[in-house]
Amino acid sequence: MAESPVLYLQRQYELLKMEYEYEKEQFRQQTEVMGIGRKIKRGMCWYPLNVGRSYYNALNQLVVEVERREDKDIEHVFEYGKPVCFFTQDFSGKITYLNFVATVSYVDEDRMVVALPNADALLAVQGKEVLGVQLYFDETSYRLMFEALKRVIAAKNNRLAELRDIFHGQRPASSFSFQPVRFPWLNRTQEEAVNKVLHAKDVAIVHGPPGTGKTTTMVEAVYETLHRENQVLVCAQSNMAVDWISEKLVDRGVSVLRIGNPSRVNDKMLSFTYERRFESHPDYPQLWSIRKAVRELYGRLRKASDRESVRTKINSLKDRATDLEIRINESLFSEARVIACTLAGSANRVLVGQKYGTVFIDEAAQALEPACWIAIGKADRVILAGDHCQLPPTVKCMEALRQGLGDTLMQVVVKNKPEVVSLLKVQYRMNDAIMRFSSEWFYGGMLQSAPDVRYRSILDFDTPIEWVNTEGMDCNEEFVGESYGRINKAEAELSVAQLKGYISKIGRGRFLEERIDVGLISPYKAQVQYLRQLLKKDCFFKPYRPLITVNTVDGFQGQERDVIIISLVRANEEGQIGFLNDLRRVNVAITRARMKLIILGDASTLTRHPFYRRLYEYIGTLE
Repeated sequence: MAESPVLYLQRQYELLKMEYEYEKEQFRQQTEVMGIGRKIKRGMCWYPLNVGRSYYNALNQLVVEVERREDKDIEHVFEYGKPVCFFTQDFSGKITYLNFVATVSYVDEDRMVVALPNADALLAVQGKEVLGVQLYFDETSYRLMFEALKRVIAAKNNRLAELRDIFHGQRPASSFSFQPVRFPWLNRTQEEAVNKVLHAKDVAIVHGPPGTGKTTTMVEAVYETLHRENQVLVCAQSNMAVDWISEKLVDRGVSVLRIGNPSRVNDKMLSFTYERRFESHPDYPQLWSIRKAVRELYGRLRKASDRESVRTKINSLKDRATDLEIRINESLFSEARVIACTLAGSANRVLVGQKYGTVFIDEAAQALEPACWIAIGKADRVILAGDHCQLPPTVKCMEALRQGLGDTLMQVVVKNKPEVVSLLKVQYRMNDAIMRFSSEWFYGGMLQSAPDVRYRSILDFDTPIEWVNTEGMDCNEEFVGESYGRINKAEAELSVAQLKGYISKIGRGRFLEERIDVGLISPYKAQVQYLRQLLKKDCFFKPYRPLITVNTVDGFQGQERDVIIISLVRANEEGQIGFLNDLRRVNVAITRARMKLIILGDASTLTRHPFYRRLYEYIGTLE
């Protein structure tokens, strides 16, 4: 007999607790043991800093601007909403942490705006000559996930309990019956997917393999839903995914209110953020002057002889400020048709008490189930979109992963309620030969290439996929530490040589004129950093650098390039391939390429695994 939904979710709760304890302990060890240099290299620390201006932002938070002075080419992992702590270091290397936790309010490549808890924290920051900032353990998102799971486990006789029992139990998913709507500008499978979304009373899933127009389909589904509902909630696991769909909805003429900070910071994105809209509201100048008066009165309070009357004044001004805030919020929310935020962002204080007919969760296959429930608690109907054959959610505790914490809500519903799933089948990205292997291995051979991409290539009579076998070329892997994994310097050098050769073959002029873009991908961070160094040092690549991106598989999620070169790194006599065993990652890597895919790897190591053996043989048939 199948496990009850409540028992399943209670087990998820326990696994999440394991992950929480594990990550907290890892963080403690990193903070206590790891030197600043290594933290900087991992992108979790900036040191030393320039401290810039401080001010009160639109949300009345005291913020300070900081900028990193050095190591500007290292990609950092600071994000909006993440907690951070400041520290100093003395001559002996001893680190002292300042006694407060702050929050990232805005961040780009080298500058960050940090919200501080109080004025004393600002004095502490400004009083230090040499200062650093590093990520702090993120309790908040765990707390939100624990609370959401508790709510859904305890739910009885309400909509949340119904959704839980539909997703995890025997309760059937129901649908409305009306004539299908025609969308002549979509392909047949996209049209069917939008109709399935419109007909769903409880849940629908849009399964979008690489290049099949999942975002186009989602935008259409949201747009059509807004003919039937006044406002919808659109969420995703990452800020980048929220930005992407928000931008497409804005292009479609939908008014979006973006809660949280966009990661792709351009004026178009900023103009529909909550903060920017709040600031540009006609009532805001009045609110700002009231808040300023309140701060000045607090300053007088210490010295004032008539403290009571000052306090009375403060309280009456605060009441006026609260009324204005409520008025501005009501106006912003009544104008917006789509509220867009991350899953954790759906718990933002400005959304407290809000309910929606429908929540759309994009990239649902990358989100832990407990994170999805944060947003689902606000809605009556759930639409999940993503691809469970691509990147999984991040789980750091191996035991929790083994016991099923990485099993996403999307996977569970696909298995339990296959009738609610629509598979998008026409892809618009890749040359057919690049697509076909992925289609056969992951999607039951169901995908087809749109006619205009089927034979796309850069050079006439080019082979769309090559495997450069590094066996016997002295390309040996080395282990460089837990979170960097492996490096294979000779293979990295060979990858760069392959790129150089291909650019020369195309012709330098044509490469620049047609802006042919290239992605260099490796599953291992150390290999990525080494590849970046090689490209930086080599003058040949100077004119092409804006067209070349080097990143991990995760960094390429949702992106595509004309040419993709993958360095698989692993080369050993035992046939050990570590996390290359996670084939979903490899699926992402090989499906980023539009016209040319070059894979570098030691065939004798990799082909002991049936997937890589099939891939190697498949490429052999094309040459």
